[in-house]
Amino acid sequence: MRAHLGDQLVVESQATGVTRRDGEIVGLHHEDGTPPYDVRWSDTDDVTLVFPGPDAHIRHMEHGQPGTPRGSSRPDTGEAQALSEAAPPPGTPNPGDIGRRVAVERHRHGLSREETARRARISPDYLAYLEEQPADPTMATLFSLAAALDTTVTALRGAGVDLPPGQGHALLHPQLRDLGPEECRRLLSTHGVGRVAVSTSDGRPAVVPVNYEIVEGEIVFRTAPESVPAAAVGTEVAFEVDHVDEAMSRGWSVLVVGPASVVTEPDAVRGLVRRAHTEPWPGGARDMWVSIRPTRLTGRRITPADQ
Repeated sequence: MRAHLGDQLVVESQATGVTRRDGEIVGLHHEDGTPPYDVRWSDTDDVTLVFPGPDAHIRHMEHGQPGTPRGSSRPDTGEAQALSEAAPPPGTPNPGDIGRRVAVERHRHGLSREETARRARISPDYLAYLEEQPADPTMATLFSLAAALDTTVTALRGAGVDLPPGQGHALLHPQLRDLGPEECRRLLSTHGVGRVAVSTSDGRPAVVPVNYEIVEGEIVFRTAPESVPAAAVGTEVAFEVDHVDEAMSRGWSVLVVGPASVVTEPDAVRGLVRRAHTEPWPGGARDMWVSIRPTRLTGRRITPADQ
């Protein structure tokens, strides 16, 4: 018997073939995939060390195709039917996206793989597998990862990606407080996605998201000369960044107001290109750099009243 991380251990009656128990293999003790295994049981969420007996077999999970066999150790008609029934419904998020969201949340909290794995009661190797391969972890593992990363299963699965944040219940006793300039600068950090508010050529207001950087205290972003964000040049604009913790009904926002100008000095442009953390998400030719010099910096945070 050999298994991979993410495979399922299935224990069934040899007489009837009816599954009695199954679980996700979240830890290996031998590089060749032979027993024993750390198994998170689907019925209890407990992780135990298992030495499989004759009534157990491995259900292999194909990378990128959850629920399809990868050379099962005991393929049969009953298992094929079970795998078909276990296949995710149409619209299920790409399993590879789950790993990327796990990695982003882990980095956001400043956690190592080892610490995250310890909190979620999985092996660091399995966490690496989740983050680097198109894996499809069980709901039990997702619940444990969500708890370890202070987020929700919905967020990790991306089910709310098309919904605006803030649909959760408000706090019973919320506290809204103003943020000082230093905390505002810290929250702006060095790069991310923010929204710039401009007046277009026809005099109408517009708000558009842009990938931004912080360079020597100024906000800079790339755009195209004829785009809506380019209308910021030569005017005073507002720029806003925020974060909403949907699960905890709390969050913060930072507002920057100041004049915007185009960066034309060749050395400055080369420096911005060199230090840019990301390419503009919309893609295409976006070689025009716009800089916003903050003249007013304000922010607010919502937290429980006792914090």
